[in-house]
Amino acid sequence: MNEPRSQHIVQLANFYGPRSGGLRTALHHLGEGYVACGHRVSLVVPGQRHADERLGNGVRRITLPALRIPGTGGYRVVDPLRVRGLLDVLRPDRLEVSDRLTLRGMGQWAARRGIPSIVISHERLDRLLEQFLLPKTFARGAADMANGRMAANYDTVVCTTSFAREEFDRIAAPNVRQVPLGVDLGTFDPGRRDRGLRGELADGADALIVHCGRISPEKHVERSVDTLAELSESGHKVRLVIAGDGPRRRALERRAAGLPVTFLGYLGSRTDVATLLASADVSLAPGPHETFGLAALEALASGTPVVVSASSALREIVRPGCGAAVQDRPPAFAGAVTRLLSAPEPLRRGAARTRAEEFAWSDSVRGMLAALEL
Repeated sequence: MNEPRSQHIVQLANFYGPRSGGLRTALHHLGEGYVACGHRVSLVVPGQRHADERLGNGVRRITLPALRIPGTGGYRVVDPLRVRGLLDVLRPDRLEVSDRLTLRGMGQWAARRGIPSIVISHERLDRLLEQFLLPKTFARGAADMANGRMAANYDTVVCTTSFAREEFDRIAAPNVRQVPLGVDLGTFDPGRRDRGLRGELADGADALIVHCGRISPEKHVERSVDTLAELSESGHKVRLVIAGDGPRRRALERRAAGLPVTFLGYLGSRTDVATLLASADVSLAPGPHETFGLAALEALASGTPVVVSASSALREIVRPGCGAAVQDRPPAFAGAVTRLLSAPEPLRRGAARTRAEEFAWSDSVRGMLAALEL
């Protein structure tokens, strides 16, 4: 039997940078998996200046000079014309796009050349429009029109959860495939729990709560601060540690004034993040628009239960015992934290890890390759 021929997969992404969190992590793990399966991978991303380098995972990363978007904390968007010019040089066999807005025309580019293409829907467009205070009916209508055009331009639309898929099912898009993402079960492990670090960060508190992620409006980090306030007012001795940075940090620091909240800023080391998550007692993920929520899954892999927004895709991932999905109100989050802390530590930490082990990157890679017809 002949071995499958190696294919050149080109991954495209805007809103990718040194601190872009889940998107960057997903692209790197998928690219590494494609390379391990014998394929050649080029990742095209925006940056301050041009660069062409080979990453440690075997992926070639090409950085194109791009304009910075004000108010986004450093995100850049590359000119689509420049991307098309590079694609003509790279001559991909498959195209994978992780941008449904600024690079939405790439599906048509691929179709004209007979190149199979997929677009990964990393966000809910209707929820994004509602975030900008548009009426729900108008937001849905506008999203439906845009999603219909986008789905028609690509061979396959990949959604990582049923929540992400809902807006495409609403318009009966025929080419949608659901492929969950994974989690790095080696880096994020309960064995990284550091009781010395926990004691230092807790600073005398009985429980250490962590919020890990970008401090931007759509993440609703203020709900984590308000949850801490609710717990403190109820007489619980807890401390909240926020790991991350973003455009809302100063406003959040003002909101947290006088409360037992520590801002660690951005943690550049994945090992440091893993140690922090494993050392916490509970992790919070209050963002109502998350279409997957990789940071919450990394907490589970670290043996730390999570409290998440029931309005997000995380309600599909969190199960009783390893966490809770609750209404978008601080009292609901605070109540869930209290209930989780009342359970024996070995049980709740074991349940968290067990759930995370159901999300291996190898499964995600196989699903994406199937979507790419490989």
